[in-house]
Amino acid sequence: MLNQLWRALDRRQLFSRTGLLGFASAFARPSAAAPTGGVELSKDIYKSIGVRPFINCRGTLTVIGGSAELAEVRAAKDLANQQFVQLDELMDAVGQRIAKLTGAEAAMVSAGCAAAMSHATAACVAGGNPDLHVRIPNLAGFAKDEVIIPAHSRNVYDAAIRAVGVKIIEVETRAQLEAAIGPRTAMIYIHAIPRAEEGPPSFDEIISIARERNVPTFVDAAPEVLTMPCVYLQRGATLVGYSGGKVIRGPQSAGLLLGRKDLVKAAWVHSAPHHGYARAMKVGREEMIAMLVAVEMWAKRNHEQEWRAYLDRLDHIKQRVTKVAGVTGSVREPSGRANKSPSLSLRWEEAKLGISGAEVAKILDTTDPRILLNGGGRGGGRRSTSPEPGDTGVSITAFMMGAGDEKIVADRLYEVLSAKRESKPRPAVQPPAADLTGRWDVEIQFTASKTTHILHVSQKGNRLEGSHQGEFITRDFSGDVRGESVQFASFQGESHGDSLSYRFSGKVTGDTMSGSLDMGEYLGATWSARRRPFGRG
Repeated sequence: MLNQLWRALDRRQLFSRTGLLGFASAFARPSAAAPTGGVELSKDIYKSIGVRPFINCRGTLTVIGGSAELAEVRAAKDLANQQFVQLDELMDAVGQRIAKLTGAEAAMVSAGCAAAMSHATAACVAGGNPDLHVRIPNLAGFAKDEVIIPAHSRNVYDAAIRAVGVKIIEVETRAQLEAAIGPRTAMIYIHAIPRAEEGPPSFDEIISIARERNVPTFVDAAPEVLTMPCVYLQRGATLVGYSGGKVIRGPQSAGLLLGRKDLVKAAWVHSAPHHGYARAMKVGREEMIAMLVAVEMWAKRNHEQEWRAYLDRLDHIKQRVTKVAGVTGSVREPSGRANKSPSLSLRWEEAKLGISGAEVAKILDTTDPRILLNGGGRGGGRRSTSPEPGDTGVSITAFMMGAGDEKIVADRLYEVLSAKRESKPRPAVQPPAADLTGRWDVEIQFTASKTTHILHVSQKGNRLEGSHQGEFITRDFSGDVRGESVQFASFQGESHGDSLSYRFSGKVTGDTMSGSLDMGEYLGATWSARRRPFGRG
């Protein structure tokens, strides 16, 4: 198949026809550019509308574009778009070929791994029955409407399962898992992370119990390398989902569902282009063919050679940047299957170089050429476990760096870290302008709505802590007040499938506060708060 693609469209024709000639250099030398009045089909396609591309030293995060598609994948999409086919026929043929390559009974292409999760759940609750399909997510009257998720596998992505309308049963032990399985159990979801291997209950325990009770299991392996044959199916899982736009380097908007033939077939019934709840999760003929090509290429790629190229790029950066006195570097080669790429940790003492990892990351993000890497006061926001000395640093992931990017990254890091800086005394902490202890009503103005939250504040000196009560749950917060400036943050972790981060900053004026709210991936808002008088409420 690939030979036919390349006979029809060679590499240079591909880049020429799609306006991608010099794509790597566009990432290597971005600059801020004002829109010129229209999109330009050239290497400056993003810059022509005022968007700054960057050298990607962070990996395959969806929010920064996932991975770069293989040239063969881009060729397949271009060719597939020029003809029309019946999608049920196409998915059947594509699925048979992918199943053969991966050792699965059946396979289908979905609109990302999250869509595969939804379709798999629908298959387990509705079984391909159109009378049930059209009622999703209203599962009233369904025989099966529960999905069990071990506590170690709860994460933000299980929203794709909840979207089908099922009731989530969370378990923490083997005994709880065995007790939770009943006639209404449709599926057990497992997030393929190291914690799932260890449990409780462990991966193998879950699979064994599920098979004894004839309950399907779904393994979420979105960021993982594609083992051939699929390791999770070999270990007894019923269904497995993968992202197409990460390490496999297929279309960013595609994914894979592999596993038991009847359930995969039912999952296709419950997906677009068929009508109903999943119509929004449309996958086109281009993505189907391109995802097949990505899987075929995965089987043919020289992964050892690619790995050596990653290490060579990191070694070049390490050798260059550690010439700066006080900077050390260490390369990490992960052994797991998820987000598998070597990474480089660069460490130094902030006091000696006069700059933190967060400041370095910000400089590289806001100057040209634009470079995105991980950086923070404590190793990118986490306390470092690196044996290298230094209380701050940056880290670089090699997977999405192109040939030649390592020279640009190394030169810029050397330039920033070797710059002479005057040591500045740490500024004295201002005493707080007010004691904020008490209950505060906080009005938050979102993009198109507003709400009221409640803060219970305890203050000791400059330190603030307490509880932040939102619409449905209460979480702890902490922060400080220095003079009239106040900042504090609360975080709701993934323990129940959600992740929300609120970072408040603003000013205090008597019994009122106001300012801006950073909600991370949910962007920003504004807030104002008023202290509730003692004895009221």
